[in-house]
Amino acid sequence: MKTFQELYEVMSVSARKKLARRMAKLQKSPAFQMKKKRSALKMRDSVKLLMVARKKLMQGYRDKFYPGYKNMALQQKVKTDQLIMQKYGKKIDKFSKKAAMKLRALEPERIKKARDAMRDEDNA
Repeated sequence: MKTFQELYEVMSVSARKKLARRMAKLQKSPAFQMKKKRSALKMRDSVKLLMVARKKLMQGYRDKFYPGYKNMALQQKVKTDQLIMQKYGKKIDKFSKKAAMKLRALEPERIKKARDAMRDEDNA
């Protein structure tokens, strides 16, 4: 199983933009849409749950301490993310494990909702 550090790699801004353009184009394809629907029906493993929990906590700290984060320039966002990780990184690591456990408990409910939505879509 891959750890968070193995999944998270530092990318340059140009590489990130190139990837964003490619994914935006790919996201429109019907095969990709079907893949997203199928993956929504499966249980997420512990690594994915930990990543989701960590992202939610990071977003919470951004909203709390930097309310204008969405309007910031890209370099400014990078700087604020570094500051957040410097100040609250250990807290985020600690609480993300607890939040991942909570997400794991809510996972069957999420899957049930996704199946109901897919069933409703097929009947419509």
